[in-house]
Amino acid sequence: MSRIQLIKTFLYGISATFLAGCFMVFPKEAYEASVRGMTVWWEVVFPSLLPFFILSEFLIRFGVVSFLGTLFEPLMRPLFRVPGSGGFVWAMGLASGFPSGAKLTARLRQEGHVTQIEGERLASFTNASNPLFIFGAIAVGFFQNASIGLLLAAAHYGGNLFVGLVMRFHGRSHEQSKPVPARSVSFTAALRKMHNDRLNQQEPLGKMMGDAINSSIHTLLMIGGFMIFFSVLNQILEIIRFSDMVSVVISIFLVGMHMPDALSPGIIAGLFEITLGSQRISGVSEATLLQQAVITSFILAFNGFSVQAQVASILSSTDIRFMPFFIARCIHAAVSAVLAFVLFTPLYTDRISEASLPVNSEVVTDYTFQFIFITIYDWLILYGSLVTLISLLFWFCYNLKKD
Repeated sequence: MSRIQLIKTFLYGISATFLAGCFMVFPKEAYEASVRGMTVWWEVVFPSLLPFFILSEFLIRFGVVSFLGTLFEPLMRPLFRVPGSGGFVWAMGLASGFPSGAKLTARLRQEGHVTQIEGERLASFTNASNPLFIFGAIAVGFFQNASIGLLLAAAHYGGNLFVGLVMRFHGRSHEQSKPVPARSVSFTAALRKMHNDRLNQQEPLGKMMGDAINSSIHTLLMIGGFMIFFSVLNQILEIIRFSDMVSVVISIFLVGMHMPDALSPGIIAGLFEITLGSQRISGVSEATLLQQAVITSFILAFNGFSVQAQVASILSSTDIRFMPFFIARCIHAAVSAVLAFVLFTPLYTDRISEASLPVNSEVVTDYTFQFIFITIYDWLILYGSLVTLISLLFWFCYNLKKD
């Protein structure tokens, strides 16, 4: 037994025991924090992610991913050095939000569509916040300002693209020196590949549907557990004043960047959980809107330890390593913060001025686009819990019948 492993075991045991003791000493605070995490998962996360997870399972089993992979191979391979099927993962990850990119990447790795290195590249830039959360929860819910959503989205997704281009150099020394030949776009070859993949699925449609729902709900239950745990953990760290100690260090950096140190509690909260951190940053009256947008972009791109733990859990079922994903999140956080600073004037200040003009069709289109996501988010707040309840009842009956 090595000394390092023995020390790690000791530290793990002490940390778990200490946290368990804190949960028992502060049961009221732990309960309230768990309810906050549970509410977000129950009303928004579960009903918004479940359709995407189920749909992605069908798309993989029906060979649609192979079809898209063949078509997008000439685009994804030169840009990001991943197979064309990575285009499907990227699109689904942007539409549904984290940790969809990690789940689909792990699924493609299990199906043999990507190698280990390609999976690490793909997971690094396909995990992003969905537009529903950026426009609905953050822009309208927290900032009470729908116009800031376009800036946050542009900085977030622009940083994601940059990470993808940077991570294409990851693992080059571990790959074969012989480059993969570029393929021309062939609709016939793509259709033939999709047909062959569908024929390889021997299971009946009913079983495929049940397995897709079962797998999706299992993943969402895991996500809910992480959200609740990190919500409670963040609350406990604040109670025992650990956050205050870290806040001193962060305040030094904030002062160096000419930002108020009042932002430090929100940054600490955001490092653990995105929703709580963004909410606190939006409420800092000492900071300007530009400063709030920069820090919020940083928090969104970093994903928070809660999302990172979810990704680590999903990737653990494959040989895809977590460290490249973590490095990518640090790069994404830095780049998104810079983009938010650079784009603040053209995407927010100037557009607010244009919106005050009598007629501007481009601004009207932008607000209509944002209104769609805001409407969906409001609908989830009203009926999302009902969707979650019905889905869990269906899942329970399905497993009961199967047993």
